[in-house]
Amino acid sequence: MLPDLYGYRARIGLIYTSTSTVMEPECYAMAPEGVSIHTTRVELARVTVEELRKLAERTAEAARVLAMAPLHSMVFGCTSGSFVEGRSYDERIVETMRAATGGLPVTTTASAAANGLRAVGAQRIVLATPYLEEVTARGAAYFAEQGFEVLATSSLGFENDHDIGRMSPERVYAQARELDRPDADAVFISCTNLRTVAILQELEEDLAKPVVSANQASFWEALRLAGIGEPILGFGRLLQL
Repeated sequence: MLPDLYGYRARIGLIYTSTSTVMEPECYAMAPEGVSIHTTRVELARVTVEELRKLAERTAEAARVLAMAPLHSMVFGCTSGSFVEGRSYDERIVETMRAATGGLPVTTTASAAANGLRAVGAQRIVLATPYLEEVTARGAAYFAEQGFEVLATSSLGFENDHDIGRMSPERVYAQARELDRPDADAVFISCTNLRTVAILQELEEDLAKPVVSANQASFWEALRLAGIGEPILGFGRLLQL
């Protein structure tokens, strides 16, 4: 792409956690021509319930400053930080971001994941996470509030976000494949600091069902909020809708 064509179709804003490194390059990998990603950070010390609760109060100012770019849409890129206190909490984050940005189309990873799972026709899901079990349980409760039946969960027990970011895609693949159940309509892989997009297509082919990940769903919804509906191949069926 020529330098003067960056973001000519859409400029997407990303509010991301300070300890994470994976979501930005994965969004770059999925981005169609003419779409650019612009990031700001909010502090996160550890992936615990106590620390995740603090993110919401930091999001409004981050959204206000990032919206000066200018942008076409914005996503708060933290799954656990948006589901940690349930559906109404997630909805309040969205409203806070929208107010802070003057009405910009906005979403969170948790909201995008729920919308993405509905888009692929899922009702019964399994939930794979790198989190502590307490955090994963809150994720399962959030998706139940969104109307999904959560058949099973898997937690790898990580509290340190740097450790999550170092996990190989092969390990993520293995966790999702081991967790899957024949009666599940889809697999959801949580956490925007997990390297997932490179293995989504193969997982879907091997499991014969949709596999939705946090980064894939976030970018899918941000694109559509920005008015980009182009099917994108190679990263699972959600981006082809």
